[in-house]
Amino acid sequence: MTDTNFLAEYWSTPTVYRSDLFAGKVALVSGGGSGIGAATALLFARLGAQVVVCGRTQEKLDAVAQFAEQHGAQILPVACNVREPEQVDALYARIGETFGRLDFLVNNAGGQFPQDAIDFADKGWNAVINNNLNGTWFMMQRAARFWREHETPGAIVNVVVVTNRGMPGVAHTVAARSGVIGATRTVAVEWAPMNVRVNCVAPGLTATRGLEVYPEEAVREFPNANAMRRPGTAMEIAEACIYLAGPSGSFVTGEVLTVDGGGHLWGELWTNGRPDYYRQA
Repeated sequence: MTDTNFLAEYWSTPTVYRSDLFAGKVALVSGGGSGIGAATALLFARLGAQVVVCGRTQEKLDAVAQFAEQHGAQILPVACNVREPEQVDALYARIGETFGRLDFLVNNAGGQFPQDAIDFADKGWNAVINNNLNGTWFMMQRAARFWREHETPGAIVNVVVVTNRGMPGVAHTVAARSGVIGATRTVAVEWAPMNVRVNCVAPGLTATRGLEVYPEEAVREFPNANAMRRPGTAMEIAEACIYLAGPSGSFVTGEVLTVDGGGHLWGELWTNGRPDYYRQA
């Protein structure tokens, strides 16, 4: 399936939200060139928002923007490495110059690779921490500063992972996303006086191209990852992001919404394959 096919699927999936929900609003979605980020950006656009997508690959962002334009929606694609504070500053400056406002931020940028934690190279550990923790923080803080400067409310949704039981094979991203959850709970209180809400969505196993990085042995076991015995979809996660960002979540802040098919209650997710020690005799 081509990227355009994925975008068409996101666009055509029914939504519970009305089409003009975000008319006159502006949303920023990081990691918006594919997967959950693209689904969330397109859903914001379908609901009437003007959308900015950022990521490191301009070509992917352009494809999302062009698809939206063909369907009568507006998405501004801006290449930005969220790990670089200067690039994040430039991104928010452009949003201010272009739209004069920002209403929602969805932090979806990030990534990881499966590997036993004992074998992580320092460079690999730092890359994931910088992407998933530091990059998210830079985007959060600059959004809050934007709203403080403009004296307007705002809402942040951070896409994390389910950290309750850990996640063997991706200790680096669990560490980073746990840091995001801790920061979220803290600044939800600090920024409440500015009328800024901050929450997290924690997806479980989700059927996107991100699954391609996992070994075949792990993929074979993925149906055992949750009680519903299936992966979630990018649109199911996008709808959760919309719930927390929009008026439906107006009295929710500092929370983590888990969307994992019951995986934190029942299931096993071995992202780098099940070790022999944990196999049944």
